Amino acid sequence: MTMPHVPITTELILGGQKSGKSRRAELVARDWLAQSDEHRAVLIATGQAWDDEMRERIARHRRDRALRVPGLRTIEEPRDLAAAVARHSAAHTLVVVDCLTLWLTHWTMPFGVETMNIEQKQALAHIWQAQAAMFLEAIRQSPGPVVLVGNEIGLGVIPMGREVRAFVDALGTLNQQVAQLCPRVTLMAAGLPLTLKEPRS
Repeated sequence: MTMPHVPITTELILGGQKSGKSRRAELVARDWLAQSDEHRAVLIATGQAWDDEMRERIARHRRDRALRVPGLRTIEEPRDLAAAVARHSAAHTLVVVDCLTLWLTHWTMPFGVETMNIEQKQALAHIWQAQAAMFLEAIRQSPGPVVLVGNEIGLGVIPMGREVRAFVDALGTLNQQVAQLCPRVTLMAAGLPLTLKEPRS
């Protein structure tokens, strides 16, 4: 995959599984680093290794990123994304967040959620709303570009379970809120980018 020469700005990259969205984010980071010796790039990874398969997947992604974009530093932050973006963002630094979907999962469907009572689930929903608001403000206040990767999962059949339907709704809402803040929004399919929104000239 190659990147056209376009100005780098804050961007939301959406797509399905294996659509090429993470690779596009890496290419944006690579181009950003190539523009100046003063440029830095940080990837905030939200995934957590709950089992052997996920541990291997995370390790493989780290190895592949190190080969493709050697200057891209990776940190892990599964929950406090607002603080991580605020901490690492700078005028000369591009921040990549990969991915919003896993971050939402950690907050709305954490381990043990099936044993929570109604009050606990309502409290969790309020905490999530506060976290989302802080995250959106961190993007808004970021002095440098932020590239956000997320899944588009609302194109299939409607899930049968109430919790899964609520998650799909929450992700769709989050994607819309982030898209409003981003000058550029790209939808990936089969490794090909479809521009949904471009910066105003």
